[in-house]
Amino acid sequence: MKEAFWTKLLFSIFAVGGIAFLGFIGAIITALYGGLLFYTPLVAILAIVLAIYVVLIIFNVLSRRTSNIVLLSILGLSLLATTGYEIKQAYVNRIAMVDDREVNLLQYEPFAEKTKAVNLDEPSSYHIDSDLPRLDGATALYPLYSAFVQSTYPEGYYNPYDFQTSQVICSSTPEAYKRLIEGETDIIFVAAPSIAQQKEAKRKGVELKLTPIGREAFVFFVNKRNDVTGLSTAQLKNIYAGKITNWKDVGGANNRIRAFQRPEDSGSQTMLQKFMKDTPLMKPPQEDVADIMSGIIQQTSSYRNYKNALGYSFLFYASEMNQNGEIALLAIDDIQPDKESIRSGQYPLATEFYAVTAGSDNPNIQSFLDWIQSAQGQKLVEKTGYTSLK
Repeated sequence: MKEAFWTKLLFSIFAVGGIAFLGFIGAIITALYGGLLFYTPLVAILAIVLAIYVVLIIFNVLSRRTSNIVLLSILGLSLLATTGYEIKQAYVNRIAMVDDREVNLLQYEPFAEKTKAVNLDEPSSYHIDSDLPRLDGATALYPLYSAFVQSTYPEGYYNPYDFQTSQVICSSTPEAYKRLIEGETDIIFVAAPSIAQQKEAKRKGVELKLTPIGREAFVFFVNKRNDVTGLSTAQLKNIYAGKITNWKDVGGANNRIRAFQRPEDSGSQTMLQKFMKDTPLMKPPQEDVADIMSGIIQQTSSYRNYKNALGYSFLFYASEMNQNGEIALLAIDDIQPDKESIRSGQYPLATEFYAVTAGSDNPNIQSFLDWIQSAQGQKLVEKTGYTSLK
């Protein structure tokens, strides 16, 4: 009798171990190739159910008929739970991105057929035929410096994703600053550097030179279903300091404000920190940090447009590059962000953006920067969708 028990126990251990191993392999396959046929929670549930079923059969705890009923019941509940979860995820995934959905930069590639990069109405007064400056920058500014390239560089194939051979790439603000400080590029087109980026440049003995080339609005936005259409700068600071946490406190519905943030050293996060000034910025929950520009767009784990979300970006990116009918830009201090309010200075969060250099010995850098600030360069700033310096 004892011998039969130990035989059954040993057999059960081997059976459950084998099932667990198969479940583990299934989970790995799901993680790597996740799709309709491989779904991690379902794989795990099926493995557990199968293990229970095998043990029940081996030890004759239940009759075969009863164990089959138990098995089918558990499987049914598992499938029901899985279906419910998938329906919920489908609903969540259907909700539009709050911001920073990936943008296909190839549509702005210079010299490409049907490119969205704009052209001058007349021949450019400036051309670079040799010693082409190596360019990099923020995703939101790629359409602009692509237009500069299209007007001044010799025609050729400039692949923004080919970091090894292309003279013109787009790697995101944090990576562009890193590459500039390391001497891997000559000019980057970005927002002003963060404190950390300034310190890193100083540590490497590099002086960052910021040449303003246009103006832009730092904007906040909400789900278009949100009743709130505007906030004051004081309200925004209190929200991002964690003092205002419910939309009802700023004229909206009784709902928690999910105030998203961006990774450190990204252009928009640096802008938020400058906006907050001496007001301490709250530390957000990890799930409320939008990891932007993944890959090239190096990190944006684009955050979702929940009804209670509050996000921020720059006007051109939010309204042109990432045209999303599900978000609404907020008026700040009763001023809507647009070219006129940026030009007049009425919009309180208007800012300049820059061509940043760091002492490269390329002979064409200064003349290129001078042309960008000239009438023709500023015309491209306007035609792209930004606001010129004058």
